[in-house]
Amino acid sequence: MAIPLTRLGDRAFNHSPSSDAEAEYDRLRGLAREEAAKRNSCFDRAHQAYERGDGAGAKELSNEGKRHAAKMDEYNKQASEYIFRENNATDRVADDTIDLHGQFVEEAEDMLERRIRYAQQHGQSHLHVIVGKGNHSANHVQKLKPRVEQVCRELGLKFATEENSGRIYVNLQGGEAVMPPPPTHGGHDQLDYGGQQRPQHAHHGGQSQHHHHQQQQQEQPDEIERLVSKFVRKLGDCCVVM
Repeated sequence: MAIPLTRLGDRAFNHSPSSDAEAEYDRLRGLAREEAAKRNSCFDRAHQAYERGDGAGAKELSNEGKRHAAKMDEYNKQASEYIFRENNATDRVADDTIDLHGQFVEEAEDMLERRIRYAQQHGQSHLHVIVGKGNHSANHVQKLKPRVEQVCRELGLKFATEENSGRIYVNLQGGEAVMPPPPTHGGHDQLDYGGQQRPQHAHHGGQSQHHHHQQQQQEQPDEIERLVSKFVRKLGDCCVVM
């Protein structure tokens, strides 16, 4: 799972966060970043140990790297859940809306699938998904929106991009993605991404620059880990770690 290489701060929030909220989110992502760096170092050293014929050392370093990876995932999980609670408080979004700001692609996919299942089980007819406009992404390319659309296609749900391109309307009942007249939700529509507008582009079958870079950096050691693990397994029974 990806982690930030730089401070995210209020870019991850759908509102002006308190300094404490912003600091907590950054702290959790920062801890995940530190664990990722330690993991990468362990896997690099494990590869080097194997290359010089130290199978036992390679195995030990590989296991240590996996422990750091587990800690990284836990910190990222905490950050994901924290920002989700902040952005989806009842006074910030309507009941038929989920805000995925501050989530990495894999995190957003998991949360969306769970939210769709919950909504369908409770007879909800539609869902507004806030994905952001990609203003902070590399070349302003949206990262969450394509994955949300993919999830909808896989679930056989039809969807439409709303007039606000940072929102997607999803029909949960299997019909065409035609939005009902927008209800009034007090102050919800005052948010720049929150207004419920008519869709522009209907689809059938169906965050930021540092996010893209950080996913590449976190996924890079996977090949090393697989390489090390492949040979360590062969040596595992005959090597004794002192």
